[in-house]
Amino acid sequence: MAPRFDRLPDPRAIVDRAALAAALAAVPDGDNAAIRHGTTAELRRALDGGRAEIARRLTKHPARGLEAAAAQAYLTDVLLGCLLDVAATRLYPLHNPTRGERLTLIAVGGYGRGEMAPFSDIDIGFLTPSKQTPHAEQMIETVLYTLWDLGLKVGHSSRSLDEMVRQAKGDNTVRTALLEARYVWGDTDLYQEAERRFKAEVQADTARTFIAEKLAERDARHKKMGDTRYVVEPNVKEGKGSLRDLHALFWIGKYVHDVQLARQLVDVGLFTRAEYRQFHRADDFLWAVRCHLHLLAKRAEDRLTFDYQREIAHRMRFSDRPGRSAVERFMQFYFLQAKTVGDLTGVFLAHLDEKFAARGRRFGLPRLRRTPGKLHGFVLDRGRLALPRDDFFREDPIRLMELFQLADLHVLEVHPLAMRAAARDAKLIDEHRADPRANALFLDVLTSPRDPELVLRWMNEAGVLGRFVPDFGRVVAQMQFDMYHHYTVDEHTIRAIGLLSRIERGDLRADHPLGSAIIGQIVSRRALYVAVLLHDIAKGRGGDHSILGAQVALKLCPRFGLSKAETETVSWLVRHHLLMSATAFKRDLSDFKTILDFCETVQSAERLRLLLVLTVVDIRAVGPAVWNGWKRQLLADLFEAAEEVLRLGHKQKGRSERISGKQEMLQSALGWDARQFDDFVRRFPAAYWIAEPEEVLLHNARFIASAGDGQLAIDAHVDVERGATLITVYAADHPGLFYRLAGAIHLAGGNIIDARIHTTRDGMAVDNFLVQDPLGRLFDDPGQLDRLRRTIEDALANRNKLADRLLAKPLPRARADAFPIEPNVLVDNRASNRFTVVEVNARDRPALLNQLAHALFQSRVTIHSAHVSTYGERAVDTFYVTDLTGEKLPDGPRVRTLERRLHAAAAGEKVEELA
Repeated sequence: MAPRFDRLPDPRAIVDRAALAAALAAVPDGDNAAIRHGTTAELRRALDGGRAEIARRLTKHPARGLEAAAAQAYLTDVLLGCLLDVAATRLYPLHNPTRGERLTLIAVGGYGRGEMAPFSDIDIGFLTPSKQTPHAEQMIETVLYTLWDLGLKVGHSSRSLDEMVRQAKGDNTVRTALLEARYVWGDTDLYQEAERRFKAEVQADTARTFIAEKLAERDARHKKMGDTRYVVEPNVKEGKGSLRDLHALFWIGKYVHDVQLARQLVDVGLFTRAEYRQFHRADDFLWAVRCHLHLLAKRAEDRLTFDYQREIAHRMRFSDRPGRSAVERFMQFYFLQAKTVGDLTGVFLAHLDEKFAARGRRFGLPRLRRTPGKLHGFVLDRGRLALPRDDFFREDPIRLMELFQLADLHVLEVHPLAMRAAARDAKLIDEHRADPRANALFLDVLTSPRDPELVLRWMNEAGVLGRFVPDFGRVVAQMQFDMYHHYTVDEHTIRAIGLLSRIERGDLRADHPLGSAIIGQIVSRRALYVAVLLHDIAKGRGGDHSILGAQVALKLCPRFGLSKAETETVSWLVRHHLLMSATAFKRDLSDFKTILDFCETVQSAERLRLLLVLTVVDIRAVGPAVWNGWKRQLLADLFEAAEEVLRLGHKQKGRSERISGKQEMLQSALGWDARQFDDFVRRFPAAYWIAEPEEVLLHNARFIASAGDGQLAIDAHVDVERGATLITVYAADHPGLFYRLAGAIHLAGGNIIDARIHTTRDGMAVDNFLVQDPLGRLFDDPGQLDRLRRTIEDALANRNKLADRLLAKPLPRARADAFPIEPNVLVDNRASNRFTVVEVNARDRPALLNQLAHALFQSRVTIHSAHVSTYGERAVDTFYVTDLTGEKLPDGPRVRTLERRLHAAAAGEKVEELA
C-alpha cells in the first residue's frame, strides 16, 4: 500500500486486494473476450462495494473529507493493479520480456496526490522506455476499455520517457500533472528513471518560472469564477478560496522544496504549525463538501448550488439557531474556510517572495515609485508597508488601525507578514474600540477619497474590521439563502462602499447620471458612508434588520465621532434604506398619494439625496445584472416627483393643471387640427392622462391613429434608455382581456415589469406593458417580437390552451424550488385615495401574473395598473384596482374572498369559481 494511504482506517473493508485477486483468478479460462467480461464483472462488484463503504463512512463521519478522498484513490489503486495483473498474466503474458517492452502505470493529478471525489476523473499515465510496443498497446487498450465499461471517466496519456520530458518542458499543465505522479503498477526501475529525469531535466532551475505561471493561471481562474470567494453558489474545486488554491500552494511548495506531503511545508518554513493546521482544516472541510456534492448529484459536480446547500448542511449536521438557518450557518463556515485559504495564500507567497527577493521583481506585484514621508514607525519592505519588529502591534494596539490608514493615505500595499501579524493580534483592538484616535483613523479609511473598498477588504481579511466593529463581525461570511443576493453580507457591504466612492469620483457618470449629479450637493458625506457600512449590519438577528440596524447605528455613530445630527441621519437612513426601492418598484408613481406618503417619511431634500445614492449602491452591490435601466428610470421618476413636493410644498401643480400640461404638449407634438385632437382627447378619462408619461402618450396617440377602425392592433417599441420594450395592445375591450394578454406575453418569453390598463369611452382597451426578458434584459429580438404578436392574437382568439402551455414552461431561474416561499396577500385601502392596492408575494413562475389577474377577474374587480418586481426566486406583484363602478373595495367579506382567491392563485392552486 502506498505510504500516503498508511493512515486510512481498515482499508480491507473498502476493498480486499487478496480477495479480489482470488475472485479474478477464479474467472474461467476461455478466449480473451470472455476473460475480460468476467474480469469486468468482478471489478464492478468491487467498485460498487467500495463506493458504498466510502459513502457509509462519510455518512457516519461527515466532516472527514480527506479520509474519503484518500479512500477513493486507494480503491482506484487496487482496481487498476488487479486489472493490470490479469492483463499481464492471463490476457497478454510475456514469457521473455525485453527491456523495451517494460511498462509502468502512474497516477497523476489529484489521483496522484491520493485525493479523489466519488466521481472524479481517473487521471493516469502509461510510461514506456521508448517507442510504444504492440504489447504495451494491448495492455493500455485493455485498461482503458475496462474502465470505460465500468462507467468511469478517464484522463490518460501514453508517453515514452523522452516524450514525457519534452511535453513537460513545453506545457505547464502537463508539468503540474507529472509533478504529482505516483507509482501504481509496473516496472519500478522505469518509474524511478522517469522521476529522476523529471527532476533533473524539467524541474531543475525553473522554480521561478513555474511559480509565475501558476500564479497567472490562478488569477485567470479567479477572474473566470467571479474574482471573489464570497459568491453564494461557490465552485468548491475551482473558485477563489477553493481546493484548487490549496493545491496551487502545495504544487509550488513541492516544485521548490520537493515536499511529498502538505505537512512538510512546515519543515521548509513556508507555514508555521498553526498555519498548517488551518491549511489542513480547510482542506479537510472542502474535500468533505466536495465528496457530499458528488454523492448527492450522483456525478462529478463541483458547484455548490442552492439545491445542494440545504442537504449538505443537514448531512454535515449543522442545525438551526435563532435568526439563522442551518444552511446559512453551514455556508458561513464555508466562507470562513475560503477566507482562511486566502490568508494562507498571502503568507505563503510572502515567504516565497523573500526566498526569491535577490533575483529580481516580486511575483506579479508593482514596484513602489515613490517613498512616502511619515510612516509613524512602520517601515517599507520592497515597496510594501511592513512592521519594524514582531511585537509592534502589542506595543500600541491602535497601530492596527494606523496600518490600514497609512496604506490608504500613501496608496501602499500591506506586506503579507504584516497582514499575518494583524490577523494574529486583531484581538488586541478589543480594549481600544472606544479610543477616539482609533475611531478617527477608521473613519479616515471608511470615507477616503481614494479607494476605501480595497483597504476595508484588507481590514476584513485580517479580521481587524470585525474585531473593531463586532456588529460587523457578526455578518462576516454570512450568506442570505436566496437567489437574489449574490454575495455574503460583508462582501455586499464593502462592494457598496466601493460603488459609492466611484460615484463620488465621477467614474460611474454614464451608469448613474442622477446620482453622480446630486452627490456633490450632499452635505452629510460622512453620514452617507457610515450608513452604507451599517445598512445591513443587523441581518441574521431574527427581526427586521432595518429597525435593528437603526438601533445599532445609534450606538456606533457617536463612538465613530459623528455628531448628534449625523447620528440621527445615519439611523434614519438605515431604518429606511429599503423605502425608496419599495416605493419605486412596487407602487404606482402616477398616483400622487404615493409621492405624498413617501415625502411624509423623507421630509427633507438632503435626506432624499442621501436615500437615492444609498439605494443605488445597495441595489448595484447585490450582484451582476441586478441593476438595469428600468430601475434607474423608476428611481429617477420618484426622486424628481418627491423633490418637487419637498421644494414647492402645496404649490405644485394640481391634477387638472397636470392634465392640461400633458395635453398641450401632445397637441404641439402631433400637429393635428383642433377637431381631430379634441375628438381624441374626449375618448380618454382623466386617469389616462395622469397615469401615462408624456412620451407614452405621444407614442399611443400615433399608434391609435394608425390603427384606424381595426378591432386589434399590437405595437412594440424598444426603449433602450429604460431597458425595456413598450408593448401596446389596442383592442375591443371585454372581460378577462388583461389576464389573457399577460399570459400571452409570458408564453412568448417576455417578463412584464409594469402594466397600465385603460378603457376609452367608446369601449376600446389601450393596455401598455413594459416587458423585459426573464433575466431583466432588453426584450428586442425581432423573432421574439414577431412570436409575441402571434401569441397575443392566438390568445385573444382562443386558438390555444393558454393556461396549460404556461404551466408547462420551465421556471425562469433554475433551482428556484430549493427555496420555500409562503404566498402572502396584502390588501391596502390607505395607500391610494382612488384605488385599492393589492400586493401579492409568491414564487416567481411564468404563469403567476396570468393566474393572479384571472383571480382578480373572477372577483369582479377592474385592474388599473400592475407593477411587477422580482427578487431572485421571489416575485412581488402589485395591482391598483377598483370595483366595476370605479370605487375602492370596501373592507369585509368581499375583500376576504379576494384574498383567498389570490392566495390560491399565488400558490398555484385551483381558484374558486364565482358563485
